[in-house]
Amino acid sequence: MTDQKKESNKINRRDVLKGIATLPVVGAFGYGMYKKWNVSRLKKNAITKELGLDFNESTVAKAVTSTGKTIRIGIIGYGIRGKQLMQAAGFASPTVIDDWKIGTKNNSKDARYSDYLAQDNLNIVVNGVCDLFDVRAEDALKAAANINREGSDGKMEVTAKRYRRYSDLINAKDIDAVIIATPDHWHSRMAIDAAKAGKHVYVEKGLTRTANEVFELRKAIKESGVTMQLGHQGRQTASYNKAKEIIDKGILGKISLIEVCTNRNDPNGAWVYNIHPDASPKTIDWAQFIEPTNPHPFSLERFFRWRCWWDYGTGLAGDLLTHEYDAINQVLGLGIPHSAVASGGVYYYKDGREVPDVFQAVFEYPERDLTFMYSASLSNERFRGKVIMGHDASMEMENALTVYPDKRSTRYKEQLDAGILNSDQPMISYVPGRNQVDAVTSATEQYFASRGLLYTYVKGKRVNTAHLHIKEWLDCIRNGTQPSCNIDQGFEEAITAHMATIAYRENRKVFWDAENEKII
Repeated sequence: MTDQKKESNKINRRDVLKGIATLPVVGAFGYGMYKKWNVSRLKKNAITKELGLDFNESTVAKAVTSTGKTIRIGIIGYGIRGKQLMQAAGFASPTVIDDWKIGTKNNSKDARYSDYLAQDNLNIVVNGVCDLFDVRAEDALKAAANINREGSDGKMEVTAKRYRRYSDLINAKDIDAVIIATPDHWHSRMAIDAAKAGKHVYVEKGLTRTANEVFELRKAIKESGVTMQLGHQGRQTASYNKAKEIIDKGILGKISLIEVCTNRNDPNGAWVYNIHPDASPKTIDWAQFIEPTNPHPFSLERFFRWRCWWDYGTGLAGDLLTHEYDAINQVLGLGIPHSAVASGGVYYYKDGREVPDVFQAVFEYPERDLTFMYSASLSNERFRGKVIMGHDASMEMENALTVYPDKRSTRYKEQLDAGILNSDQPMISYVPGRNQVDAVTSATEQYFASRGLLYTYVKGKRVNTAHLHIKEWLDCIRNGTQPSCNIDQGFEEAITAHMATIAYRENRKVFWDAENEKII
């Protein structure tokens, strides 16, 4: 090697080291560390230290039994979500466990049953179930009896009673708390009645069907003092907590735009749910189903595919936008927007539905110089996820998260110019369960980052986020504390979603009068 080339290499290395030293997340390490680690390793460890994050969870979590008083639960609504919540609480139907066991036998990587068995024992008993469809009610009773988490050949212990009216379940003396997983048009009435009866409430989103109901429900919860949790299990996702830490450190710079998206392209994702072969006017209490809303002749489509009609559901705003908004609100504390506009329509599913299958909403936060944009299609599944855009970096936030420096960043200009950072490569990536921050995203990480999963990781153990969300609610009941998605968080989510729905249905821009708490 010539003397000229040697000198050139020295200069290049010196320039790189100077660039590293000026990185906010690296400078503290100094030049001497280069002798032990290469630039990539140095950057990784420096980022970890700067953020104050510890991903080295060497201790493996073990299943435990919750202590304190046994809480007596009633489940109202045992459809798709109700069944999932019962499983998350530790009560799966024997036939479901049969299917899980077969899945494990056919595929060693199928961990549904082992994950279920590894869930904590929440120290609850299901004493009451209520569903307007006889078949579902009977299945719920079987799940409640399956206290040993076994299949059809297991030992059952009958504890629950079936109630044909939710009010009878709520007023039962052996019920302490209720899980409400009904169609949206029943949420507020059931939750309000439960609160007035002194029963704690876990209710699924959307919180209410109408905006007026939000105020009534908040009043009832506040006055009763019961513990309420809104069913946004994303509050338990590890990566969202890490995202908040990264944002609080100012790594993204000033945030001015947020784009979130939920795209689907299959009938179930478009709410065209299967109609049970045993469903009929004899097995469904239709009169009770339509009680809180507009009358309509018996309809299997409306009963099973209720999300497609405004009488029962809240459309894309109440169903899917709320998940995206709550995740961002958890991380950024956005609160209720100043204004909202919305557009869309029924463009693909010409099946008699009223709610749009393509929907966009834009929310403005002028006090924060920020716009929040939501987009959804039920006939295209191109993934776009959640992106938080700052002047210095952007964050892609799902169950995994990645942070990319912006090519025009002020904060990272020297590092970008020196080639230490590259706007096409993440400066931070985090995958729950991987136990580390890395400067380079692997192909596997790229895959997980493109998917919103149903699990997170706690000390190396994969855990159902709904299980964690229910556990948090129960712990708060026992401790007298507030859960992460309480009525205050639920109020912000519900008003925001209703603003978008009103803007769409009335074809106008709507505003939030914060002083008088009114949508105008």
